[in-house]
Amino acid sequence: MPPSTDHIRATAEAYLSRHPDEQPLLEPLFTALASAKDPAHRKTFPAHVTCSAIVLDATDRVFHIHHNATGKSLPPGGHPAPVDQDLVHAALRELFEEAGIPHDAVTPLPGFETVPLDIDVHDIDANPAKGEPAHQHIDFRFVFRLTTQRPVTLQTEEVSGYEWRPCQETASPAVRAKLALLPRPARS
Repeated sequence: MPPSTDHIRATAEAYLSRHPDEQPLLEPLFTALASAKDPAHRKTFPAHVTCSAIVLDATDRVFHIHHNATGKSLPPGGHPAPVDQDLVHAALRELFEEAGIPHDAVTPLPGFETVPLDIDVHDIDANPAKGEPAHQHIDFRFVFRLTTQRPVTLQTEEVSGYEWRPCQETASPAVRAKLALLPRPARS
């Protein structure tokens, strides 16, 4: 069963307790949560939840993959699936599916075991081939430390490359700013 509306709401509220100034940015999320539609289903429009894994290596570089659909280098992520018990597990499943990095090769940063580092709302263009109108992704971005080196095995249908970027070159300015604010011991 995919993450429930109650779980998504509780996770968002825990995040907002740390970032209350971001409440206005998350209005699309709370609108989706108030709807009778499943906010974790990829066919819920005009907005639905996605999850990403921000993975740091021992030198604080951030793992990025080149997404074929968008042509962008971003952290691994995607839509929750029925097998995901919660949002964290959706992010971990996407990390494994897209890059072959298993959940036992990473650990959440202290204090971020159940609360995302960032929640981002961004626009997605219409995709007539998939029958999808323009919509928004509400991306719950969880942060992990790589604890065991594993070979990267890309899911070539969706991903065509990867790189480890210094924190200050992370694709998302919001993630970059939040990583810079982490106390050094939490990043080690």
